[in-house]
Amino acid sequence: MKIFKHILVLVLVSVFAVSCKNDSNPEVKTAPAAANTTKVAVKKAINPNAKLAKAEFKIEGMTCAMGCAKTIEKKMAKMEGVKSATVDFERELAMVEYDEAIVTKAALETTVTSVADTYKVKDMHTVEAFTTIK
Repeated sequence: MKIFKHILVLVLVSVFAVSCKNDSNPEVKTAPAAANTTKVAVKKAINPNAKLAKAEFKIEGMTCAMGCAKTIEKKMAKMEGVKSATVDFERELAMVEYDEAIVTKAALETTVTSVADTYKVKDMHTVEAFTTIK
């Protein structure tokens, strides 16, 4: 009986040793070659004669300064027609300077809410100058 237990343990250890191999080969997929594969999105410079507007609005639903506020700020700053975008996490306030011929308030709101479903834009209004920290 003792020999049977030793053989059973040896078989089980062997089965686990063979079945737990981490020798997986990654699957390699190749994409079909396209005629224009060097397409890079480049943001156009804002026209110096453009009429710039400044908008401030609250963003509800942010939980952190780096993950939420900075992500929203970068997303808005990359928009065509946006000169600058700043999001203040502590005050839940976004300040955006943009070309009003290219960017609309609805586009700004859509950009913020497209980052995550938890973000809500409140009290968007145009200002002459951005508010300072109180």
